[in-house]
Amino acid sequence: MDQRTEISDFLRSRRARVHPQDAGVPDDGRVRRVPGLRRDEVARLANMSVEYYTRLEQGRAQNPSPEVLDALAEALRLDHSEREHLKDLAGRRVPRRRGPLAAQRVRPGLLLTLQSLESVPAFIIGRRTDVLAVNRLAKAVMTDFDALPAKRRNLARWYLLDPEARERVVDWETVARDSVAVLRFDAGRHPDDRQLADLVGELTLGCPEFSGWWNDHQVLRRTHGRKAYRHPVAGEIEFAYESLEFPDDPDQTLCVYNVEPDSPSAQALRLLDSWTAPAAPHTGR
Repeated sequence: MDQRTEISDFLRSRRARVHPQDAGVPDDGRVRRVPGLRRDEVARLANMSVEYYTRLEQGRAQNPSPEVLDALAEALRLDHSEREHLKDLAGRRVPRRRGPLAAQRVRPGLLLTLQSLESVPAFIIGRRTDVLAVNRLAKAVMTDFDALPAKRRNLARWYLLDPEARERVVDWETVARDSVAVLRFDAGRHPDDRQLADLVGELTLGCPEFSGWWNDHQVLRRTHGRKAYRHPVAGEIEFAYESLEFPDDPDQTLCVYNVEPDSPSAQALRLLDSWTAPAAPHTGR
């Protein structure tokens, strides 16, 4: 993906989102022909020249300093995910990796950790939301990713292209839109990821909503939140999820779905656990 175009589109979309009154910009009597802030207003708020901000927005400024990016983030009222994304696009947070990315592997100790989480759904996702490993309850709540061809073991792909996901996921639109924002965030971190570009093309063709969400330039680094699923046997289950990254491999995330103790969701999850539990081995005499 072309980084000059990406940073240009991102800054324009964030500038258009900010209401002048919210940014403390007084009404100067000029007619506004575009939504949000003007370029000169962003430049003034970020304490830089209009010429320099224009070069930034056009992708022509080389190596903006961390101080410039921080000032710009404040002026555009960026949240934490957006600040990280801006630094990715400017090449200031993660060193650029040229050429094909190596296939991801889950280390044995992390797999043991996943397997020890027997009472709650848990799974490990990698770049572009590829599902690298999944436990029994996560398969039951969502789908059996292990049974899918390797190319289709992808969380965003399941949310956006599998008709079953639209039935299973409560508030599907919010979850699907968030998954697109996660892919946008990943695109900033790995702009040369050919597999991500292929996935974006597939989602563009297969999901009517995808292009609009992608072009909104929303970004999300998922950390925690709430999500609910409908299961044909256990019914609706609401989860509080936590996403845990690892210092030695920030491109892998352990996702754990928890339920409130003694809640209807906890009861439904116990039912699902017993329904999917492997049969005890027969010990004949």
